[in-house]
Amino acid sequence: MSTLTPDRAAPPATRWRLGWALLCAWRGFALVFLSVPALALFITCVVFMALLPIGVGLLFFFPLMLLLRATANVTRKAMRSWAHVPIDTPYRRLPTGGGVTGLWARTKRMITEAATWRDLLWALLYLPSSLLIACFPMLLIVNGLHGVLMPFLWEVAYRHVDDAQWYTFIKVNSVQRAGLAVPWGLVQVAAGLALAPWFARVNGLWNRSLLAPTKQAELALRVQHLTESRTDAVDASAAELRRIERDLHDGAQARLVAMGMNLGAAEALMKTDPDAARVLLAETREASAKALHELRDLVRGIHPPVLSDRGLADAVRAVALESPLDVNVNVSLPGRPELPLESAAYFAVTEVLTNAAKHSGGRHVEIDLTYTDGSLRITVTDDGEGGADLMKGTGLRGIQRRLDTFDGTLALHSPVGGPTTVIMELPCDLSSRKTSPS
Repeated sequence: MSTLTPDRAAPPATRWRLGWALLCAWRGFALVFLSVPALALFITCVVFMALLPIGVGLLFFFPLMLLLRATANVTRKAMRSWAHVPIDTPYRRLPTGGGVTGLWARTKRMITEAATWRDLLWALLYLPSSLLIACFPMLLIVNGLHGVLMPFLWEVAYRHVDDAQWYTFIKVNSVQRAGLAVPWGLVQVAAGLALAPWFARVNGLWNRSLLAPTKQAELALRVQHLTESRTDAVDASAAELRRIERDLHDGAQARLVAMGMNLGAAEALMKTDPDAARVLLAETREASAKALHELRDLVRGIHPPVLSDRGLADAVRAVALESPLDVNVNVSLPGRPELPLESAAYFAVTEVLTNAAKHSGGRHVEIDLTYTDGSLRITVTDDGEGGADLMKGTGLRGIQRRLDTFDGTLALHSPVGGPTTVIMELPCDLSSRKTSPS
């Protein structure tokens, strides 16, 4: 299924840096503020769920659960980008329809979904788990800084207090005792910084255990996705057939009809006006050449001959040579995928190149074709202006639907200012036929 797939692991070079550790600790502390509305939504959802039998809860339970799902989705995104733990969304598509009947159908779907009950359990446990896991490194750091500052605090604030101050297990009742808190505070700061990346990872895994879809939900989502992709494939096939029929009717067929009329007229003029007959025959020869060219273009649009004869690598190189941009193609494929998948990959690359030439404003494109872990991976990077949006571009959505048919994925990274990177992955097996070397 087509999703955006960010990096799955933190960069090793930054994993132990001070800035990275502080960032992990701060992010864990920030997640606590998300747990408070989650707990409030849990309480209100449970209350209005209990009021569903008398009809009052029907008006409020569904929108409150939508808010809880939105809160859970924010956490999923945070775990993906902050803890580098991807969490898939488990929700099935809700029924449509207006009025009370439609509202009840959507509410019933939510109640019967396992994801709803897992979200409620997550909302109940989110606050204590955030305090125990996500926020713990920051608490260590803050408490450690308190100990480091204890001599200063003793001189300024604690000296004139009658009761002795306690810093964890150290009783502070003099400057000398306050100095003992400094090394213990430094130990806590160091421990908090060292543990912050690991606790961020543990927190992400804990949230994934509650927010990720169950095996049954994954199967249901898989069935739904395959049903939608099959429908898209049927629609795309019907549209392609209509395009071919229209191109044949308006192009080659019309020329063939005109050629037949010209040949008939030339036959009639052969004895009475040979010069006029020769002119008609010349026009017919030109029309036949144009008809042949149009038929070749039509066949190339269905399945390019170079793709069948020489494989995906050479077909992409041929497209690269025809592109107005400077395109570099790098290939590392030990064989060829099946022809339908190979065709889908070829046309996806062609569409991405066309979009880059039309909209990116760049001059150079880098295409990498590799095969790893049972998937054909195609990366297309241009040096354009960026700002591409998967939800706005019809061309990109068309590519996504094409890949969906083969259970492929499309990832887009296009910050404003560039560069734009499109990553397409198609699970497949390769044959033993070798592609030409890169």
